[in-house]
Amino acid sequence: MSGTPFDEVQRGHLLTEQPHPRSTDLDALSTAALVELFCDEDRRPQEAVAAAAPALAQAIDAITARLARGGRLFYLGAGTSGRLGVLDAAECPPTFCSPPELVQGVLAGGAAALLRSSEGLEDLRDAGGRDDLVARGLQPGDALVGIAAGGTTPYVHGGLAHAQQIGALAIAMACVPQDQVTMPCDIDIRLLTGPELLAGSTRLKAGTATKMALNILSTGVMVRLGKVYGNRMVDVAVTNSKLEDRALRMLQDLGGIPRPQGRQWLQRSGGSVKVALLMATSGLSFERAQALLHRCQGQLRQALAEAPQPPNGPQ
Repeated sequence: MSGTPFDEVQRGHLLTEQPHPRSTDLDALSTAALVELFCDEDRRPQEAVAAAAPALAQAIDAITARLARGGRLFYLGAGTSGRLGVLDAAECPPTFCSPPELVQGVLAGGAAALLRSSEGLEDLRDAGGRDDLVARGLQPGDALVGIAAGGTTPYVHGGLAHAQQIGALAIAMACVPQDQVTMPCDIDIRLLTGPELLAGSTRLKAGTATKMALNILSTGVMVRLGKVYGNRMVDVAVTNSKLEDRALRMLQDLGGIPRPQGRQWLQRSGGSVKVALLMATSGLSFERAQALLHRCQGQLRQALAEAPQPPNGPQ
């Protein structure tokens, strides 16, 4: 899909830039009325994400297929959109014990733009998104999610176009209808949250919907990659006392392993909940448990089904 030329887009007509009829007297409202209005309007992001469910599901499956073959996932954006991508990427390693390079956030202006406004950099098209992705080594086997609330960000358009040119998966995420702004992509996710109560401030509903959609994307992909068993984060990295407690509770709940023994199994498994559970419930050695998980592509449910079952339960 080709992008609409930027000089043809009248920003005032974009859905995200229009004034909201319910907030024309926002500055005159009482504080209680202001909060009530925001609370009521903040139901819209959930509705917008729900309406985009088919595209989100398509994106999860397509990203998973790339990552399962050794690819990586990149989020690209400027300003609030880019910061939300960086945030979601940064939360993947502690949540799913994924390597930091697996999911990466690329923000216009780099790390400095996390704390200071970088919105002026979003207009850098070819010298922006494309070059930043080249510097990160974007490959044909990778996946890119270009995030732009208003859909017109040249930095994001340039990155998406580059992804398509090299054969990487290009996914667009915006909060305006396709008939207002088209974006170069293979999968198009539109989160139609409507005008903001503070006209044009897309850190509000658009930002909330984007955060929700990214949560679904990354969590869905990690579930499909075997990072989750049931509703537990079984690939959690045991790096502090809170996470050790979580790991011990998982071993107890999932395998009936008492905490003292669970701590021993975690030590024997190098801190891996999956390997510890397999070793404790099947009698497999560390090496054989690792090999079984590898053969099952990290899917604990499948590995447990294929593992031998000792007659006396957990060792």
